[in-house]
Amino acid sequence: MMRSLDIAGTGMQAQTTNVETISHNIANMTTTGYKRRRAEFQDLIYQDLRRAGTMSSDTGDLVPSGAQVGLGVRTAGIYRINEQGTLEQTGNALDLAIEGRGYFRVTLPSGEYAYTRDGTFSLSNDGTIVTADGYPLSPDISLPNNAENITVDQSGQVQYTLSGQTTAQVAGQIQLVTFQNENGLAAMGQNLFTSTTSSGDPITGTPQSTGFGDIRQGFVEESAVNVVTEITDLITAQRAYEMNSKVITASDEMLQTLTNLK
Repeated sequence: MMRSLDIAGTGMQAQTTNVETISHNIANMTTTGYKRRRAEFQDLIYQDLRRAGTMSSDTGDLVPSGAQVGLGVRTAGIYRINEQGTLEQTGNALDLAIEGRGYFRVTLPSGEYAYTRDGTFSLSNDGTIVTADGYPLSPDISLPNNAENITVDQSGQVQYTLSGQTTAQVAGQIQLVTFQNENGLAAMGQNLFTSTTSSGDPITGTPQSTGFGDIRQGFVEESAVNVVTEITDLITAQRAYEMNSKVITASDEMLQTLTNLK
């Protein structure tokens, strides 16, 4: 009888994780470049009350199916759904969106690299293109103080004109990075990811080349969260939590009945 209490307890813990994942998605419904998360679950190990395939008699008769009792559920992983978010036009020359595969690479203060789909860039005090937190793009791209008409084409080439001139100057080339397993990237907050052994080594390439997306200037990628889907999943998780709690209540009442036996 106590087994059912433990099983229902694992179900409540699993649905708590599910609700936490959904709430994180909803909280980031307006976060630039955010990819929604989905919790995945696995059943726990089983106890054999009667093993299938064992002999049930001296004449060699075999048990056809046996009897196994499961011990509940556990969280297998929380995956990112790497769907393309809608591109929102901003008109800002340094707002860049990736349409297709790839991440921008930025340099952290430690000198290590991080990767992001958030292309909300601006200029630092020395003219370097940086993120909202001041982390420069890698490779560095800098513009002079009198730069005008900044353009970024779909292949990532950054150009500008100087005040009073019409000839375009090339400031640099934006590179994109892909990974064999994007779900292996470790989220560090601030819309940034770091590579891990699971993600594989970063693969660097030029936008529009094979396996890499395009750059869209004057756009940002919106969050890929579907609010209707999240609310539906939230209701399902809430009901599953309630049903597991009712199992605990029923098990407790059955134990109470045993306790009251005289």
